[in-house]
Amino acid sequence: MISKKKALLISIVLVVLTALTTSTVTLALGDKVMIARDTYEQYKKYNKLIALESLIKEDYYKKPKDEKLVEGAMKGLFAGTEDRYSTYYTKSEMDRLIEENKGSYVGVGMYIGSTEEGELTVIPMDGSPAKKSGIKEGDILVKVSGKLVSAKNSDEAVSLIKGKEGTTVDLVVKRDGKERKINIERKEIVEHTIESKVVGDNLGYIKIKQFIDTTYDDFEKDLKKLKEKNIKGLVIDVRSNPGGNLAIVSEVADSLIGEGTIVYTKDNKGNTEYLKSDKRKLDLPIVVLTNGESASASEILTAAIIDNKAGISVGTKTFGKGLVQSVKTLKDGSGYKLTTAQYFTPNGEYINEKGIKPTIEEKDEKKQLDVAIKWIQEEISK
Repeated sequence: MISKKKALLISIVLVVLTALTTSTVTLALGDKVMIARDTYEQYKKYNKLIALESLIKEDYYKKPKDEKLVEGAMKGLFAGTEDRYSTYYTKSEMDRLIEENKGSYVGVGMYIGSTEEGELTVIPMDGSPAKKSGIKEGDILVKVSGKLVSAKNSDEAVSLIKGKEGTTVDLVVKRDGKERKINIERKEIVEHTIESKVVGDNLGYIKIKQFIDTTYDDFEKDLKKLKEKNIKGLVIDVRSNPGGNLAIVSEVADSLIGEGTIVYTKDNKGNTEYLKSDKRKLDLPIVVLTNGESASASEILTAAIIDNKAGISVGTKTFGKGLVQSVKTLKDGSGYKLTTAQYFTPNGEYINEKGIKPTIEEKDEKKQLDVAIKWIQEEISK
């Protein structure tokens, strides 16, 4: 007869063998834990990463911060997709992205870029506190509130510039080799992505700089004003427009092309989603101005207008971005942007890395508007 102690041991061995062969059992043995094989294999692939973390902590010349190492690992995970549009955002980076998409924030109203040398350059927005205080395009941002800034800590520079409305921030900028200290009052900045005017023989012109949360409402307001002036045609300028929100560009297209397909997407499972427009139509000749920096949402609008025979395009071939990104915010405020689908034009063209060829090619940007006006006038006279 088998003793109780031996029977228990046999039972434990059978359970362990089952765990190693089926992937369904987890068992605690003292201070050790037996886990399912597939779970073990999932964690095993990160052994090297954990080992490298230990080496850094052991040999790095100063004590690294755990959160920075983890943050770098998460950024590297997204970099591993080899997709330039997919990335992990820290909380501060995510906050900045959300603000940019909303089109409003409290600050001084200037765009910040970087040079090859790692310096920060600024471009003030028209009518902004930065512009009124004397900031000029091309100024080098040296300090913010006494803190030296560069491309390495650009996020910190941006966060220091922002603050409560009515408070001030001290900036040091360099121009022509000389440093200037400028004190600027923070105000709510509302970014307008739409500019409009009447051109040619009573034709409307609308420039769309980007597709953010405020774009559609501004577009509708300006289009209404132009229609009240009895325009006979419309030029939509998306040259150098990098794209933006898919839902916003769909709304813009929906107000122009009439009943039809705006765009459709396919995910990695083959699921297809169609974005449709209703019967509303501008019912005027439309020309879209494009160039090599017209990307993503700009290309969606261009293709929707052309494929639904609502108008044509003039200029040069577009950038060629046929990928859709989903943006998610995580519980701790961080987040990510991940390419989750491909998009296709209404006629079924996949334009990624190919772009959209213009209906009428005109390489000289100074002549493109004139070519558009001429085409619309010919359409009107038919």
